[in-house]
Amino acid sequence: MTKTNYIVFTLCCILYGCNNDENTIQLNTSLASLVDANETEVDNVIACASGSKSDHNTIITYVYPRPGITDIRYYETSGIDVNKDNYQNYLQIDIEPSNFFNGYLKKFTRIITEEKWVIITFFEEGKLHLSNPIRLKHITKPTEFTDEVAIITDMEAMPFFSWNDGFIDDNNIYFQVISDTNDQLLSGTYTFQKQFQYYKLENVVLNITQGIPPPLDLMNSYNFTLMGVSEDNWVNLLIEKNFTP
Repeated sequence: MTKTNYIVFTLCCILYGCNNDENTIQLNTSLASLVDANETEVDNVIACASGSKSDHNTIITYVYPRPGITDIRYYETSGIDVNKDNYQNYLQIDIEPSNFFNGYLKKFTRIITEEKWVIITFFEEGKLHLSNPIRLKHITKPTEFTDEVAIITDMEAMPFFSWNDGFIDDNNIYFQVISDTNDQLLSGTYTFQKQFQYYKLENVVLNITQGIPPPLDLMNSYNFTLMGVSEDNWVNLLIEKNFTP
C-alpha cells in the first residue's frame, strides 16, 4: 500500500468507522444528533430481533413499516454495558433493509460477534419515530427455531393455533403471521396468550393487518409463523409451520 493510499484508508476509518461486518459501514452519526434535530415520538416503531437459523453470529432485526413511512435507519451501541436510554450511545450502521413477507415487513441482517442494543427509526409525516431499545441476545439466549404448534383445522377454514414456550420462557408477547405459499402476509397479530384463531380478534392486543384478510381456501396450503418476544424485544422462539385449513 502506497503512502497516499494508506492516508486515504486511515481517513476513511476515522470518518466512517471500521466494522466486523464487511458489508456495512459504521457512520460517525449518533442517534442523539438525529433526535435533537427533529420532532420525535418514542415507542412508536414496531420492531424486534432474532438470531439466525444458519449462523450463530447473524442477527435479524424486523420492523413493521407502516404505509407512507420513509428513511428507515438502524442504530446500535458498542456493547451492552452502556445506558440503553442514552441516544448518544447509538451510532447509525449503513445497511439497507430487505423485504420480509414481500415487503409487508422489513428486516436488517447483520453479522455481530457480541451482544448490543439496537434502535430502529423512520420518518412519518415529518416526525421522527423510534422503536424501544432491542436487546440482542444471540449469544446468551439464542433464538429457538421449531415447527411445534398445535393446529385445529376443522373449524370452517378458521384454524385455531396454540403453542408452548420453548427453552426460554420469558416471552412477553407473541406475534402471529398467516401467509400464503407466495409469502404474502394475510394477517399479522399480537397476543399475550399462547393461542390465536384466524381471523378472530378477541384476544388480539395489537393488529398490523391492513384491511380485512381473505377467507382461507380449503384447497390451498398456508404458512403459520410465530415469534415469542421478550420484554426487551428479543425473539426467544420462532415457529414456522405449513398447514391446510
